[in-house]
Amino acid sequence: MIFVDTSFWIAFRDERDTHHQRAKELMKEFFAARVQLAITDHIFAETHAYFVRSVPKRLQIMRDLLENPVVVVHSIDRRDREQALSWLTEYDDKAWSLVDAMSFALIHRQKIPAAVSFDQHFDQHFGQQGGFRHIC
Repeated sequence: MIFVDTSFWIAFRDERDTHHQRAKELMKEFFAARVQLAITDHIFAETHAYFVRSVPKRLQIMRDLLENPVVVVHSIDRRDREQALSWLTEYDDKAWSLVDAMSFALIHRQKIPAAVSFDQHFDQHFGQQGGFRHIC
C-alpha cells in the first residue's frame, strides 16, 4: 500500500504541473504492480477543490479517487487529529498543513510503508525513519 498525497494527484491530472510526466510514469508503475493506493477524505477534498473550476477535471478526480477499486479512502479519527495537532504545536518551525499532519498520523497508525508526494513536508516529517519510503 502507498499513501498518495494531494500534490501527486494534482500533478497526475494537471498537464501544466511541472511533475505531470513523473506522476504519469509512477501511476503506470503502480497499476502494473497492482499497488493499493491510500488517501484520506481530506486528500480528496483538497484535490477536488484544486480542480473545482473545471467540470471535466473535477469529475475525473471524483472517478479517480472515489470509484477506482485500487484507491482506499481512510477516515481521520480523533486520535489522528489529536496527534496532528500535537505535531503542529511541537514542530512550529515547519509549515505543515493540518491535512499534512493528519496524513502523517494516519500513515503511522495504519503502518503504511510508503507515500508518493511532491511535497517536501513528507521528507521533513519522516526524515530517515527506517521502514518508510517517500517516493518522488
